[in-house]
Amino acid sequence: MTIRVLINGAAGRMGQVTSTAIMKAADLTLAGQTDRQDNLAEAIAATAANVVVDFTEPAAAYQNTVTIIRSGAHPVIGTTGLTTAQITELQSMCHKLQLGGIIAPNFSLGVAMLLKYAQELVTYFPQVTIIEMHNTHKKDAPSGTALYTATKLANARDNSKIIDKTATKFINQDIAIHSVRLPGIISQQQIIFGSCSETITLRHDSIDRQSFMPGVCLACTKVIQLKELVYGLEAII
Repeated sequence: MTIRVLINGAAGRMGQVTSTAIMKAADLTLAGQTDRQDNLAEAIAATAANVVVDFTEPAAAYQNTVTIIRSGAHPVIGTTGLTTAQITELQSMCHKLQLGGIIAPNFSLGVAMLLKYAQELVTYFPQVTIIEMHNTHKKDAPSGTALYTATKLANARDNSKIIDKTATKFINQDIAIHSVRLPGIISQQQIIFGSCSETITLRHDSIDRQSFMPGVCLACTKVIQLKELVYGLEAII
């Protein structure tokens, strides 16, 4: 069965690249494209979309996801900015409906691998700093990926505590996140571990938005098989 995918935020940079990737995927069909001027619920019904990929704005992410779930489509959410409480509520909604979906701060398979090894390293090198760099169009700082990374690293250390300073972001008390916004950058994240007389640096660079597309296409195929809303690309790898 070919999976029918609707792209919400299709006019944006990520939306445009995603639309092209879906059209090229053998097992996916681009069923529709929507943006802020469109009625998302009506578009899902009209296109009979099985999956809705959302790359819009942090302020719209929660309501968009609610609309997707209530419409019976599988959400694939790449928009960052959702709070812990909002994610929990969305997961509860999907659990009641036995509806599969994913919220991923980053769809890069390389970032997923970076996180895998970083969580192992932090148990031996607990002092760590994150430097994340994005283009000037990136609206949130720190990035959702950096915040997610800090959370995963902290959870991997038994003695770490996460504090929520703003009710919208996870900030670890001793995992500093430094954000850089400059033209010419797509996405870069460094995780620097420090110890006595040595450091270890893990670094991931996305030089083009195409780097996220294998993860997005994988998510579109995997969510159909799920009966819950998962958080993080590594949950389906």
